[in-house]
Amino acid sequence: MRKLIFFCSFFLLFNPFVQSQDFNVWLYNGEVLVSQDKVSKMLPLFSAEINGQLVFSSANGYNSNIRNLPEYKYGMNPHPKGGYIFKIHFTNTSQDTLDIANIIPFGENKDRIYITAKGPKALARAKLFRPYCGPIDVTLPDNAWELGYSSFPLSGEVSICALSRRTEIEGGNKSRYSSKLFPGGVLNYEIYIDQFEGDWQNGLKKMFQERWLYDLEEFDLSLYNRTDLKWIRSAYLITLQFAWDHQFYDYLTKNFNIEKFLEKPEYFGFYDVYGIWPTWPRLGVDERNQWDHFRDLPGGLNKLREVSKFKDKFKTRFFIAYNPWDESTRAEDPYVGMASIIKDVDADGVVLDCQGNSSYKLQAAADGVKNGVIMYSEGMAIPKDMPGIVSGRVHDAIFYQPPLNLNKLIKPDFAIFRVCQLSQGRIHRETAVSFFNGYGTEINTFAPGRPEWMDEEYKYLGRTTKILRENTDVFTSYNYTPLITSLKDSIWVNEWKTDQKSLYTILSFNYRGHDGPLFEIKPEDNIHYVDLWNHREIEPVQVDAKVMIPAEIQPYLAKLTGTRSEGEVACIAGFQKDIDLTYHADILDLKAKTGDHYKIWKNNPEYENEAVIIDQLNDTLELSKIIGRYEGKIVIQLFKENLLLDERIIERKIGKAVLISALEQTEFSKKLADKMKYIPAGKFAFYASNDDQFIPYPENADSTMIEIGSFYMDTYPVTNKEYHEFIKGSNYTPEDATDYLKHWIGNKYKDEDADKPVVYISFEDAKAYAKWIGKRLPTEAEWQYAAQGKSGNMWPWGPEFDSTLCNNNLGYLTNVNNFPKGKSHFNIEDMVGNVWQMTSDLYDNGSYYFVIIRGGSYYNPTSSWWYVKGGPQRLDKRQMLLLVGSGLNRNATVGFRCVMDVSKK
Repeated sequence: MRKLIFFCSFFLLFNPFVQSQDFNVWLYNGEVLVSQDKVSKMLPLFSAEINGQLVFSSANGYNSNIRNLPEYKYGMNPHPKGGYIFKIHFTNTSQDTLDIANIIPFGENKDRIYITAKGPKALARAKLFRPYCGPIDVTLPDNAWELGYSSFPLSGEVSICALSRRTEIEGGNKSRYSSKLFPGGVLNYEIYIDQFEGDWQNGLKKMFQERWLYDLEEFDLSLYNRTDLKWIRSAYLITLQFAWDHQFYDYLTKNFNIEKFLEKPEYFGFYDVYGIWPTWPRLGVDERNQWDHFRDLPGGLNKLREVSKFKDKFKTRFFIAYNPWDESTRAEDPYVGMASIIKDVDADGVVLDCQGNSSYKLQAAADGVKNGVIMYSEGMAIPKDMPGIVSGRVHDAIFYQPPLNLNKLIKPDFAIFRVCQLSQGRIHRETAVSFFNGYGTEINTFAPGRPEWMDEEYKYLGRTTKILRENTDVFTSYNYTPLITSLKDSIWVNEWKTDQKSLYTILSFNYRGHDGPLFEIKPEDNIHYVDLWNHREIEPVQVDAKVMIPAEIQPYLAKLTGTRSEGEVACIAGFQKDIDLTYHADILDLKAKTGDHYKIWKNNPEYENEAVIIDQLNDTLELSKIIGRYEGKIVIQLFKENLLLDERIIERKIGKAVLISALEQTEFSKKLADKMKYIPAGKFAFYASNDDQFIPYPENADSTMIEIGSFYMDTYPVTNKEYHEFIKGSNYTPEDATDYLKHWIGNKYKDEDADKPVVYISFEDAKAYAKWIGKRLPTEAEWQYAAQGKSGNMWPWGPEFDSTLCNNNLGYLTNVNNFPKGKSHFNIEDMVGNVWQMTSDLYDNGSYYFVIIRGGSYYNPTSSWWYVKGGPQRLDKRQMLLLVGSGLNRNATVGFRCVMDVSKK
């Protein structure tokens, strides 16, 4: 073999953000010396598997003594896109047929990144190898399964990447992963070499995304720039049916069932696309062509147009099918036939049978009818065909799709769908892998069967589909980095970014699951992190000098490994802090400067769940009025149109008391005001508690500064005499009179009790009195403010207790005006010790109703600490009065006083 020496020097221009640098390459037969600055590396030009044996090129040809190895020659030229191209010609000079496979630039090496095929014979057995990690199976373009890739760091930020591609063979046969080279045959490969900077994934981006695996010199973006075709990028769920499927049309009942089918998918909301297929395997029974099969369906094209109109009702699009192999039936120009069906049924797309590509002619035929018609290929378009089509499939011929699909890296805005046939078994694994790679699913029901596990699988599919739809901006972004470093092998992480947010999709093939730090981030101001799979806010953690994101990934049964039920996913989002949220008691304050609406969810956002839509970005909400008595997780999501901008999670505690009473303001009456005390507006620290929290008290009294508007308050609690006037003036009779005014005799109080507080009245009785007279019950905060003022005193008269200033455990009621020196700063008397005083605050904790009473009473049982504590109570002491029936609600120790508003708003 002739020894050849080459020298080259070239500029590296791949990254516009990095200053270009020189690096040098020397070639000496099968070895390459790469240098930059003062750093150099000597490497084999390639490695290969010849008849199953791994060999490396070397200065002597190969590093092996194996006989009958092919001779090789090579030439080197600059590539117009940058870097260099090496053309290698293998010649079989032996008398035996050689099997040549796995041509890897720079040679297979466990300390480098490389891609090659390994393992048992299969349609998909290409693997990506990384140092210190197990290999991961990858999906490659259908014309590139034999490719080899390798990269290595050279100097500082500079790394070298290289790609090998098989070209022609003379005197041999190509197969998916290898080439059979007959004696005298020649096999040609090309190796492309270039440099990149930054993480190792940038080398893959260089070769896959910027150079399109060298299938194209330029990428025609005309279809991708068309606004009318962009809708498919936001579609993540397609279903295809035969026209004879019961769920489309029932032959025996002669009923169309398609409407019921389209309105059913509660687990994933809706189908983005519904496609009907009336041709194969029926086509060919007679001379009718594929378009005749559409025309002769029950109801004809008019009925199909009705079906197509369901797109408005169910948010779905309607696809037809095209079989390009139909050339023997009734002659009809396929482009004219397809266009006529699109027009007659108002189709939105065409499924291209047996094709991984489309053509500009096909697209033009559809465009001649209407805009926005998508060509959807049966297979995945290879890079050279991608400019002519914007969507395609991961075919189900690959029974287990590899965890990482590198087609997504080539064109992130190419719409990909994984075909899932229910007849092939569970779709859990395939759903998980598709989600990890940021693309959708095609539910294909051509093969018969509707297994009992469908609902379970569809529910899982619904969870992934919802996240995909709501974050399509990141899943079509070119700022996509596959396989960022994960702390746990077989748990892989993909990173997707836009200027607004980051998403991390996680795929676990580790049946033990994971709960803890998983991957590193660079902390950013104004960014917070949310687990979108479990909907919980998470905090980054420090691990040594790194900031890590913890992830919770569910385990699964070990026996599911290697089955279609294998795997679990997770998803972490890094959001800008767009939602400014405060949550206190039952009040939720929301503020945002961007977006157009919120969705508020009880528990996790799911299609089976229903969100409350809030269109005001700055709003104050009473949660109980929005979500009722629900207790648990509440998820608040901010959207702009259909895209998720931010998410916050709050928790409504179990048994939390929620204020359910509304403040009913009164009209002002000067006549009434003359007999009341004016309470000026002001702010004060509202603090009230009770040591007995077996039944939790409301969370709205914890030194919160409260602003109280001005109002008038009764100087004294309502007396027996005043209540008797109410009865005479209103003829009020309670619905349930059990124990009503139990202490009166003959519907009248004793004369000596006229100025004592009225008792044995219920909450409803007190409100009826207040309404009749033109007043209302005070809120708890108003009662405390009137008693305490701004001073924070623990007693109406001052900071210390004085037994001479109130009814101090006397054991009986006293007149309301007996203790004038015990008045508050606002001249309100008899606030503590005589009777507990009802406030207007009615609460529901999901199990019980109660009102808050304040002030204590004359009665104080002492034989056990289990009793409600009586006697005068400090102004920071609150007590709940649990409400049952009127008989128990009316007490000998509970009365009330009233307030009146200064003006009605």
